[in-house]
Amino acid sequence: MVRLLIIWVILSAFGIVAALQLNYPPYDQSIQGQDQASTLKLLTVLATPVFIGVVMMILYAAIYFRRTVPELVDGPPMLGNTPVQIAWVAISAILVLFLAVVGIATLSSENVAQAVGQPGRAIGQSGGQTGSGTAGGSGSELHVQVIAQQWYFTYRYGDYGGVETTHLYLPLDRPVELHVTSLDIIHSFWAYELGVKADANPGVDNIFHVTPQKTGSFQVRCAELCGLWHGHMADSSGQVVSQSDFDTWIAGQQADFNTIGKVVPSYAPYYFPEPKLKAG
Repeated sequence: MVRLLIIWVILSAFGIVAALQLNYPPYDQSIQGQDQASTLKLLTVLATPVFIGVVMMILYAAIYFRRTVPELVDGPPMLGNTPVQIAWVAISAILVLFLAVVGIATLSSENVAQAVGQPGRAIGQSGGQTGSGTAGGSGSELHVQVIAQQWYFTYRYGDYGGVETTHLYLPLDRPVELHVTSLDIIHSFWAYELGVKADANPGVDNIFHVTPQKTGSFQVRCAELCGLWHGHMADSSGQVVSQSDFDTWIAGQQADFNTIGKVVPSYAPYYFPEPKLKAG
């Protein structure tokens, strides 16, 4: 037991150091993604000694307690081991209580408080204009409606007159409130690098918050089997850009949208047009 304990401590130390060196998905392009990566790292560090201990006991039992005679006979009965049982329960209780404290602290954090605050607020009520001009500043929350349909996503910017685009552009370091819905069947909006995954259901406004903190591209995929061309429902041209670049881009989108906006249903928090409009 002493030899096993020494080996377990050494291997656990190496395993924890290795686990701390890894980069965990969905990485750090957004604050929410970084939080998820930190949680995954914590769980991996805690699970590493447990995993090593279980594997060691399996290997030890397979080597030293294997059957040496051809006859199948029962081993000697075991009535329990009080010190091992106490240690097992105590260590498990400490791990569970520690994770409970971490979970409570996370739920009470500023990021989560922002995500659950003001659930009934409509899109476009963030303090900016909802007309065709520039809305909000770099510190105001940006509202974007994510519209899933067979078989692509479009995005409507409620703070910018409801302009609808085929690519998702987000400004750096600006909180974003995503309103995810669907025009036809159930889809799932999955922006992996941003740490965002939300169901897209017809007639439902599913709200998700994200704050990008690194510029660069990201991919959007549908993560719900939605029909024949589900595998092609992906957009690799999502971008996190600076606020100035975003202002330039959205101004160009508004200019292009002036014409097609006349035949697109007017902007509303619940975007569910009639079938004849959906069919063109």
